[in-house]
Amino acid sequence: MKKIAFLMLLLSGIHAFSQTAAAAKEVFEKIKKETAIDSDDRSVYNILDEFYEKNLQAENDEMTRETIEKFQKLASDPSTKNIHILMLFLMYQQHISQTAMVGKQPNPEFQVEATRLLEEETQMIYKKTPAIIYIYKYEALDSANKAEEAKATAIQGLKEYPDSVPLKIYTYLTTKDETLKSDLLNKHSNHWMVKEFIMQ
Repeated sequence: MKKIAFLMLLLSGIHAFSQTAAAAKEVFEKIKKETAIDSDDRSVYNILDEFYEKNLQAENDEMTRETIEKFQKLASDPSTKNIHILMLFLMYQQHISQTAMVGKQPNPEFQVEATRLLEEETQMIYKKTPAIIYIYKYEALDSANKAEEAKATAIQGLKEYPDSVPLKIYTYLTTKDETLKSDLLNKHSNHWMVKEFIMQ
């Protein structure tokens, strides 16, 4: 019965979650209360990392059916440990996708709050922030016109993930460091983000 109630909470919260920063925090806290938190279980961390590797770090979008099925399996099982992080990530994705599909700008307050919560939770549980969270946090802060915070986020993320192509791009865009640009053009010229942001 508890699992059914948990699923109902998740489903009812998704719509509210995608609307405002306050709703994001409220729904996230409700999900978290029902979540088994385990810093030794890295299933959620690993799927976020896999999503990053295949969707953002790879030269082309290499998202596979297998990765999508892993997401679905973890998200649909309320006994998944640390599921609150995964659900917040998926709700963030949903918000970004839905606004893009209708040609609207995402809600920057929602983006900033969601990425703040994601960073805070992953740090608390895993003692590390996944690269994708740095990337999304940069994008959220940039969208909210918080240029200095966005720049600091990209720089910090790149310190932790020095081989991250997206973080190199965002750091270059905010610092105009020609060494980064040269590295991107010489080593990653086929990467879809390099083509979109650096070569245009």
